[in-house]
Amino acid sequence: MNASAAAVPGPVGIVGAGPTGALLALLLRRRGLDVTLYESRPDPGDGPGESGRSINLALADRGIHALREAGVFGDIAGDLVAMRGRLVHHRDGTRSMQPYGSRPSEVIYSVSRHRLNQALLRAAAGEGPLDIRFEHRLEGADFDAGVAHVRDMRGGRMLRVPMRPLLAADGGGSTLRRRMAALGLIGAEEVDLDHAYKELSIPPDPAGGYALEQEALHIWPRGNFMLIALPNVDASFTATLFLPRRGEVSFEALDSSTAIDEFLRAQFPDAHALMPDCVSEFRRHSIGFLGTVFASRWHAGGMAALVGDAAHAIVPFHGQGMNCCFEDCLEFDACLRRAASWETVFVEFHAARKPNTDAIAAMALENYLEMRERVADPGFRLQQTLALELERRHPRRFIPRYSMVMFHHEIPYRDAQRRGAIQARLLADLTAGATSLAQVDYERAAARIIRDLSPLGPDRDPA
Repeated sequence: MNASAAAVPGPVGIVGAGPTGALLALLLRRRGLDVTLYESRPDPGDGPGESGRSINLALADRGIHALREAGVFGDIAGDLVAMRGRLVHHRDGTRSMQPYGSRPSEVIYSVSRHRLNQALLRAAAGEGPLDIRFEHRLEGADFDAGVAHVRDMRGGRMLRVPMRPLLAADGGGSTLRRRMAALGLIGAEEVDLDHAYKELSIPPDPAGGYALEQEALHIWPRGNFMLIALPNVDASFTATLFLPRRGEVSFEALDSSTAIDEFLRAQFPDAHALMPDCVSEFRRHSIGFLGTVFASRWHAGGMAALVGDAAHAIVPFHGQGMNCCFEDCLEFDACLRRAASWETVFVEFHAARKPNTDAIAAMALENYLEMRERVADPGFRLQQTLALELERRHPRRFIPRYSMVMFHHEIPYRDAQRRGAIQARLLADLTAGATSLAQVDYERAAARIIRDLSPLGPDRDPA
């Protein structure tokens, strides 16, 4: 990616040195801007990452496109594990594979958050001097004075950091967003899900190989809760239990080792047999909370702006959180290339991204119901199969919504949502009363598709 000098002046401060902050820093450095990253965590160096919280990320086409544009995809390609579909573990012990797409290239990848983060930080530093200040926590901001208050946690000293500007990439619990909202500079709402999660692990088998099929995202759907497992390059799996926070079947109810073990054994017997440390991990790992962030604006004048989860955190059930944030970074860079002031950058960035982030937030919530319940329903599976067949017959017009989101970065989220709603109605109509594809009226389907779905992009090869 060739970058010209930014029209706006530096320096720039970024709060949060996770994947979003690191990619943003890389892109800004390529524009010739001086960047300082402030991160509350200690320097992880090249050591192991955190355990128990968000070890794995799902990397799909939008994220891959951003990493290619930034020139760093090759640095992490060896750390990716392909997942070609969902492997559903049903209550009766049977399993079924549901491919993600109709083409061999339509896969998503499991990647270590830690390894990806380190690769991005190294790439950003490779663009020239990059000031990364670990153990520096944002604690407040004075917008009248244009100064942020950042505490050096190693010595306790409070730094006054000029917001010239300050970009917040500090996640769903963003301190800067909450400060902006408290001052009435923006409207913001944090909508918590009544479900939470804990991460467990499935180690390699005794021979050092994968204990489950490697190239799949494993799902144990159980109606109001579920377990998933993503493969790692070391042949282990990171398993995540999603469960209501309170109630008869909930994290609150699992208050003893016996209750934990009995629950996991009863609900996920094949997974339980592969998780020798599941009870101790369950008790040791903290509960991760889930929610969606909505903000009316993402900036305060030209002083401060929100990027990524700080602006629009979403639940993880579409595998798009990181991918959406990386797409943010590309859009922010595009606005920076065009605009002559920071405030103009921020206004254009918000206008371009807000409709799309609202769309993926809604689709991510819908996908939770799909993953924990609908994937086990024969009617849903018939509609999935029909969607792939209609894509084969009408490759320019009918692309399953999941495929539009995961495998087509050129299709904005809001367009995927709109077209997906049309397609969902069509699939429901075509499969009403049907039990197999042989009962589908394909002539009727073709007429509806031609009438309701305009062609997308250039010709696509049939599957």
